[in-house]
Amino acid sequence: MTTASQTAAAPPDPGQAPGPVVRKPSLRRALVPYWLLLPGILWLVVFFALPLVYQASTSVQTGSLEQGFKVTWHFQTYWDALTEYYPQFLKSLLYAGTATFLCLLLGYPLAYLIAFRAGRWRNLLLVLVIAPFFTSFLIRTLAWKTILADGGPVVDVLNTIGFLDVTSWLGMTEGSRVLATPLAVVTGLTYNFLPFMILPLYTSLERIDTRLHEAAGDLYAKPSTVFRKVTFPLSMPGVVSGTLLTFIPASGDYVNAELLGSTDTRMIGNVIQSQFLRVLDYPTAAALSFILMAVVLIMVTVYIRRAGTEDLV
Repeated sequence: MTTASQTAAAPPDPGQAPGPVVRKPSLRRALVPYWLLLPGILWLVVFFALPLVYQASTSVQTGSLEQGFKVTWHFQTYWDALTEYYPQFLKSLLYAGTATFLCLLLGYPLAYLIAFRAGRWRNLLLVLVIAPFFTSFLIRTLAWKTILADGGPVVDVLNTIGFLDVTSWLGMTEGSRVLATPLAVVTGLTYNFLPFMILPLYTSLERIDTRLHEAAGDLYAKPSTVFRKVTFPLSMPGVVSGTLLTFIPASGDYVNAELLGSTDTRMIGNVIQSQFLRVLDYPTAAALSFILMAVVLIMVTVYIRRAGTEDLV
């Protein structure tokens, strides 16, 4: 009778094929992923983390440009900046939210058309969507200043159909004037950030298996029901991504309000730019930047949780 110790000590059968040899990965091979990540990490540290730390230290400084600024941990700057410029904060969030809603309203049908109905014209339509990126952001905004000029054809048409009467009642325009009003600022934001809404929506819709639509039709579901129960829920990652890519930069934008608006339509981005470059009050500008970042971060966190999806495109 063979014991367990004898079996374990028995030499391998020469006629039996050797088993697979398990080799431990070398230290150099194990470090390869980290070496590949190193350039990106250094980029984030140098161009994001370090400037952020510098701005944080600037926000708690006191002094002047002539005498120099010193870190005195003066957190009162945050409260003073918020109480003085809260109207601009509210306008920024209102304009950005309105532009985001309009981008979703305009972008979803177009993204749906490109994903399911464009056929051989799909690539051409995608090129047309990103065509505005071929020119400068500044040039595109200046073009709207010409389009919305007083006495121009656009303003005349809006006056003829009574659209400006409604927007004037809502406080978006002033009489028959569109430039230097909230409507002009929202129009510029909507136009400039619309591609950021369309592209994530298209990517999300294009991933949907069309057989799901066919299955819903076989179950006698109406087209509206198919959209409400199948298409829109499956496109939620694109909706969330598009709204974030639109709202976040729009809330801090200052070019549209500077070129298309007036002093009454200044957004918080205009205040920050003025504090940095004209008033030269660096602590207040840095504090406003951090307040805006904190407000947007809180809103984005709540929005993602309420949307019920973390699978962003």
